[in-house]
Amino acid sequence: MPDESRSVTVDLAERSYPVHIGAGVRRALPELVAGLGARKAAVVTARPAAEIPDLGVPRTVIPARDGEATKTLAAVEELCRRFVEFGLTRSDVVVSCGGGTTTDTVGLAAALYHRGIPVIHLPTSLLAQVDASVGGKTAVNLPAGKNLVGTYWQPSAVLCDLDYLETLPAREWRNGYGELARCHFIGAPGLHGRPLLDQVATSVALKARIVAADERDAGARHLLNYGHTLGHALERATDFALRHGEGVAIGTVFAGRLAGELGRIGPARVAEHHAVVAAYDLPAELPAGLDDGELITLMRLDKKATEGLSFVLDGPDGPGLVQDVPEDAVAGALAGMPRT
Repeated sequence: MPDESRSVTVDLAERSYPVHIGAGVRRALPELVAGLGARKAAVVTARPAAEIPDLGVPRTVIPARDGEATKTLAAVEELCRRFVEFGLTRSDVVVSCGGGTTTDTVGLAAALYHRGIPVIHLPTSLLAQVDASVGGKTAVNLPAGKNLVGTYWQPSAVLCDLDYLETLPAREWRNGYGELARCHFIGAPGLHGRPLLDQVATSVALKARIVAADERDAGARHLLNYGHTLGHALERATDFALRHGEGVAIGTVFAGRLAGELGRIGPARVAEHHAVVAAYDLPAELPAGLDDGELITLMRLDKKATEGLSFVLDGPDGPGLVQDVPEDAVAGALAGMPRT
């Protein structure tokens, strides 16, 4: 590993794996592939193939495109067809290289092909490095909502190479900052303004601890969805014109307001939600023209919900999952949100 790098272990017994973070860490890829004993590799990449090191084994390169429009069951089927054509077996490996949507889709294809084949992620966006690539959640979308079809499939390793971030446009940085902002309220406050390596490593370490305690969303892992219930609804309502991190940022502000509406936190803590999001230059207002009723309907599709409306909300003892939140409280918090 390069001198300026960090490693975090996601501790899941026999499914444990390392997450290496730093400039140039992709150079560890051939060693990781060799350690798996793979004889072939399928590289699914939204970046130029030249940006991926020689793996030391025969490989096929499958181009991908980042974006929610490509997170479909049809894309998973096509990937599996390409794996078959290349003769990939359960003893081989899949490598994903791209943003969060590529990570999600390739991870699901790896989980399903031959009932599970090793996968190594090379996340290339800030959003993917601080969130999507770690934890083993894989999923694709349905017309009804985000991430409704998926499973848990832990990678064999994750390489968060900060060099990949050098060419990100400003909006992609904000997309990742949305996830960093919500970390402030679930166990990693004060990330704003710290060096990039610290921000990514601290966020990954937080997620690793939560995933190790609750791999399959039975309890503590719900914390990672802070701000996501409204965030996902906003993505759907805008036909994904609003990016994931932008939706999560607005959802984080809303989570503060809803927690205040329910008497779980005081006005100062409500205002802190807005201040943290604004510090990252993230949107904190609902887009104009959206119907509150439609947003509530979309929020009912959230995967955390077992009855009624469910949200991860701050409270006197810290954040936690709150089930069956009264609709009038949700409507009141939405009505009080600032709008563009």
